[in-house]
Parts: sequence; structure tokens; C-alpha cells
Amino acid sequence: MAGTCCYQVQCEEAAYEERQYPAGKWACVTKGEPLYEQSISLSFMKLMRYICKENSVGCYLGMTIPVLNEIHLTKEGTELEREVLTAYYIPGEFQQNPPAPMDPEIHITERAPLRVITRVFYGVTTEETILREIALFWELLGSTDAVLQETYIVAVYENPSIPQRRNEIWFIRRAE
Repeated sequence: MAGTCCYQVQCEEAAYEERQYPAGKWACVTKGEPLYEQSISLSFMKLMRYICKENSVGCYLGMTIPVLNEIHLTKEGTELEREVLTAYYIPGEFQQNPPAPMDPEIHITERAPLRVITRVFYGVTTEETILREIALFWELLGSTDAVLQETYIVAVYENPSIPQRRNEIWFIRRAE
């Protein structure tokens, strides 16, 4: 998605920023393993096989970043729901006609334009670190009805094996 950002607004001395992403096609996998890390690992491996060759054109599609992990909090807001949707943005040259995945668990989805408020954090992404980042972000933002309170996105910019990798937590703006 590099280069797809329509606008950016930095807030609170760059503690967070607001972005708008255009509509586009994504390859998505949903997993509901006991641990968040298991779900994203299994989903990412499936997506990597799709990206590398297991697709209807039989070629490498090219990597785009970030890879998104859409999560939902339980009603109590104290833990993550088990199901995690992991999404890979299909490169521009394949947007009109995305190669079909060979894996039936991978679905090509058209996502609507997305407005998010985003904050960077570094390190591994576990349920514990994500819940902590969500709580810290809420403290920074204060009380607002402008964003969804049950659905969040963890955007990953680097290989999951990098211990201090760059991530972002995205709060999704409500449609106006």
C-alpha cells in the first residue's frame, strides 16, 4: 500500500496521525487459533505461498506493506476474539484482475476506502502487547465516538521474525 495514502494529519506532536486509504482488493485469510500469534503466523504463511507462486498466474506477485491483522475485542474489552483476519494488499498491476489463490482459505476481498487514526509501536505483537497498545492509544485520544470501539487493525511493516519490528495500531474512523 506504499504510496496509496490520500492524506495524512499529524496530531499531538506526532504521537498519532490520521490517514485515508483508497478502496482496493486484498487477499485475506481468517484464522481462530488459541493464540493471536498462531493465527497470524498460519495466515501469513498461507498468504506468502499465494504471493510467491500458488496463484492462477503461477508467478511472484510482489510484497506490499503493511500486512493488516483485523482484530475484535470481546464484549468486556479485556481480551481479543479468537478470529483474526490477515490481509495482503494486492499490488497495483493485479488490482483489476487479481490472480486466483490455489488455497481455498484465501479470499480476494474488495475493501471500501478506510480512514484510520494510527500510532506506531515496536516489538512483537501478542495479545498482551496489542491490548496494552489499544489502552495507551485510548488514553492519548481521550473519550470519542469518532472511532470503532470493538474492531482494530494491527499493521505490520517488517518480517515477523524481527524482534523490534515496526507496527501500528489503527483505530477505524466511523463513516460520517
